[in-house]
Amino acid sequence: MTEMTGGELVVKMLESLGVTHVFGVVGGQTLAISDAIIDTDAIEFVHTRHENAAAVMADAYGRLTGRPAVAISTTGPGATNLLTGVGGAFRDSSPAIIITCNNNGENIHKDDAQNADHVDIFRNYVKYGRLVAHPTSIKQAMEEAYINAMTGNPGPVHLDFARDTIEQPVADPPAVPAVHPAHSWVGARPVAASPQVEAVAARVLAAERPVIWLGNGGNRGQASDDVLALAEALNIPVITTFNGMGAVPTTHPLVFGALSRMGTKLTTRVIGEADLVLALGNSLNAVSTTRWRRRLPEVVQVDIDPAMIGRYYADVTTGVVGDVASFARDLTAATAAQAERARGPRAGWIAELQKAESEWWELSSSVEPENPGTVSPAVVVRALRDVTPEDAVLIPDAGNPGVWSFLWEMPVPYRYIKPVGFGNMGFALPAAIASVCAAPERPVLALIGDGSLGMSLGELETLARVGGPVVVVVLNDSSYGNIRQEQVLHFNGRTVGVDFADVDFAQVARGMGLEAVRVGDRETMVRAVREGFSSARPLVVDVVLDRAANAWTYDAFTPYEG
Repeated sequence: MTEMTGGELVVKMLESLGVTHVFGVVGGQTLAISDAIIDTDAIEFVHTRHENAAAVMADAYGRLTGRPAVAISTTGPGATNLLTGVGGAFRDSSPAIIITCNNNGENIHKDDAQNADHVDIFRNYVKYGRLVAHPTSIKQAMEEAYINAMTGNPGPVHLDFARDTIEQPVADPPAVPAVHPAHSWVGARPVAASPQVEAVAARVLAAERPVIWLGNGGNRGQASDDVLALAEALNIPVITTFNGMGAVPTTHPLVFGALSRMGTKLTTRVIGEADLVLALGNSLNAVSTTRWRRRLPEVVQVDIDPAMIGRYYADVTTGVVGDVASFARDLTAATAAQAERARGPRAGWIAELQKAESEWWELSSSVEPENPGTVSPAVVVRALRDVTPEDAVLIPDAGNPGVWSFLWEMPVPYRYIKPVGFGNMGFALPAAIASVCAAPERPVLALIGDGSLGMSLGELETLARVGGPVVVVVLNDSSYGNIRQEQVLHFNGRTVGVDFADVDFAQVARGMGLEAVRVGDRETMVRAVREGFSSARPLVVDVVLDRAANAWTYDAFTPYEG
């Protein structure tokens, strides 16, 4: 076999494992890998302004495709800059391969330049991690990492390569298949045992008001069609977790939106009236359950990870280990003979909920700003939905953009991602770039607060360089708006550490090579966004937001008190 360096073997393995994108910032220690990428047409290297953006891009790519991309960095500060984005991928179960490149093996843990123990630093935020200190370990380490990233509950994995491991020739390099055999089985998901399905079927048929509460497992398992088929067969309402948004179309008549610590008024009613909850791919975490203060009836929790079942609400939970989509199919089959009998008595309740849903939408139908020359965030979101292509990906950032996206209707599943478990700000802009890398023709709307944009501002240049049909809408209230609103609500209007000077992000974006416009009214915003999507080129729309609007007290988001 032709002689190759360790870095060339790493790239050959990435090709074999189907990796098509590497995001990162190069440094001296990475060069043996980044140089080898030049010689392959199968992998695109996208360099970023900051390593955190690279980690977010790998996270977003994994969410949108189900396949891992790579985030790569040099040692020390390069690696630590990755950590926040890696935490987001870990908490939201996104497959990614994190590669850090360390000093020479003999100098790791010594006082070399930028010395850091990368494996220890990343340990709590990856499914698997190890130091690769010898060329003969490269192939096996990469295989094991890939399998860990893709099987069970997916997530990021970490490989730390000693510099001499990737720079030196590999003696007798191993054969690398063009397509690794792991591709044929890593996507297989466990199927629930038949006796468990039958037992659940009896309980669902006996329940008067069962509810499907679909979590992020619905996204990861691509379960939309099967979950909706189950809901239709048995006339069961469906709600999602905050992290499960996008797993089913919100336009379906049995889907009533998302439930998180902020509500909504509609979904808290649905869960509050239930006598049985089918928690499908739903970890029942703090965000979903108002830090476990929400009372729940009997729960059937279905998850591919047994360790997540009964972790919370164990006293009312029955667990089923299995894939959400296959479980929904099997439960539909197991209840088919008695489905009509169960469906009929639930019709009245469903009609009540559908009426309540219409009334809920009316709460946000015409919200005028209190301050002239600004736009209400509710108006922004609803108006953007009218001019954004149905198949576009919506990417809200952490904080208020994610909360206001409760008002976003989703006719197509799997077109919505945001940071939930880690809540890492600075997500939306690099995630939008990753979406374009995954599907260059697919439109993207990034909904980002001015606080988050300030944390990822340099990636505007990356967006200009990568291009694509991306519209970045800045919800600009010159503050960390979500925290400011919480201070106003709970600390007698006293605020500290949350307000900024007014920044014209349109002017900044133009300086970085993007088309951009600043708007203070609905009509101008709508026209700009429509033209932006028509051009298929990146556009930044800086929206001057009404600071009087408060997501914490917004009527549609407060809990149901019926």
